[in-house]
Amino acid sequence: MKLKYLAVALTCLGASAALPASAQETLKIGALVTLSGPGAAWGIGMKNAGELAADQVNAKGGLEVGGKKYKVEIISYDDKYQANEAVTAGNRLVFEDKVQYLIGPTGSAPALAVQSLTEKNKIIILTLGFTPKLLGPDKTYTFRPPVTTGEVADPQIGWVVKKLGVKKVGGIFPNDETGQAMSKDLESAYRKAGADFAAKEYFERDRVDFVPLITRMMARGIDAIELDGNSPTTAGLIVKQSREMGFKGKIIRTGGPSTMDIVNVAGKAATEGMYVHTPLDASLASTKVYEDMYAAKYKTPMNGFSPVFYDATNMLFEAMRKAGTVTDTEKVRNELEKIKDYKGTLGTINWTGKASYGIDHQMDAPFFIAEVKDGNEVMVARCNSSGCQ
Repeated sequence: MKLKYLAVALTCLGASAALPASAQETLKIGALVTLSGPGAAWGIGMKNAGELAADQVNAKGGLEVGGKKYKVEIISYDDKYQANEAVTAGNRLVFEDKVQYLIGPTGSAPALAVQSLTEKNKIIILTLGFTPKLLGPDKTYTFRPPVTTGEVADPQIGWVVKKLGVKKVGGIFPNDETGQAMSKDLESAYRKAGADFAAKEYFERDRVDFVPLITRMMARGIDAIELDGNSPTTAGLIVKQSREMGFKGKIIRTGGPSTMDIVNVAGKAATEGMYVHTPLDASLASTKVYEDMYAAKYKTPMNGFSPVFYDATNMLFEAMRKAGTVTDTEKVRNELEKIKDYKGTLGTINWTGKASYGIDHQMDAPFFIAEVKDGNEVMVARCNSSGCQ
C-alpha cells in the first residue's frame, strides 16, 4: 500500500515539475470601435493597430511587466458610431470581460457616452473623439492620440486659403457633438484666414442623399466645400454628388485621414485636386515599416488613423512596464503622462494640451497637407501647431 501511495506521489511530483514556474497570464485590452457603417474605416484601423502591437509583444513571449509575462488579447466590439451602442459594449467590456484599458470609442458622441463609466472605474481609454469636452483636469483616464481639428485647423486652413485663394466656403456636418464642435472650429479658422464660412448644413448620420444640402450651398455662391467632420463613406458621397451636380470649386478636408476610402466611393475623377489632411509622411522609414506590416497582415491599405493608435498602444505598454503593474491603472496613467520624445511610427511624439484643455492628454505629432492626384496623396506642405510650409 505504501509503495502505491509513493508511486502516485512521484507521478504527481513529476507532472508538477513539468509545468512552468508560473503560467503566463493574459492582459485584456478592449477595442470599442466602429466596425460597421460609415465610420468603419476608422474603427477597423484602430482595432488593427491594437492587434499589431499585441502581435509584436506576444511574438517575444508576451509583455513583461513586474517580473511576469502577459499574453496580450484584444477584445473588440462594434459601437456602430452610436452612443447607445457604445454604452452597451462598454459595460460588457468593463463588467464582463474585466478590461481596464480601451482603444476607442471612435467618435465624440460614443466617447462622451462611455466616459462616465470609464472615469469612475479608472479605465484608461485611447479615444478618437474630437470634441474638446473629452479632455479636462477631471478626466484623468482619457487620452487622445490623434491630432484634432482644434490643433490643425488654424495652421492648415491658413495655408489652404492663401494657396488656393478661396473666398466663400460651405460645409456639411453631422448633426451631433462631432459636427457641431468641428463646424465652430472651422468657421473660426476660415474667418481668421480671411475667408467667409458662408454656408453650414447639418444632417443625421444615416443620410445618403446630400443633393438638397449641396444645392442650398451652391446657391450661396461658395467656391469651396469643407468635408471635415464626416466619416469616410459620407465624405465620399458628398464629393461624388457635388461633382455630379456640376460643382467646379475646391474640395478640402481639414481633418480625418481617409483619402483612399473617399476615392473608393467617389472615384478618381471626382477627387482629383482635393486638398486633404494627412498625419503620414510616406518618406519616413518608420511609417513605411508600419504600412508594410499592416498590408502584410490585413491585405489592405491602412487608414491614416491607424499608426497613431499603434504608437499609443505601444506607449501604453511602456507605461505598464515602468509602473511595474497592469492592474493599477492609476500608476499606469501616471507613467503614461510622463512619456516624452517617444520615437514612434509618425516621428517624435509627446503629450500636450494643457493650454487648451487643462491637461496634457492630447498627443502632439506632425501633420501634413496633400493634394489628391490620380487617387493618391501627394504631399504639398508640412505642418505643426505654428503653421504650414
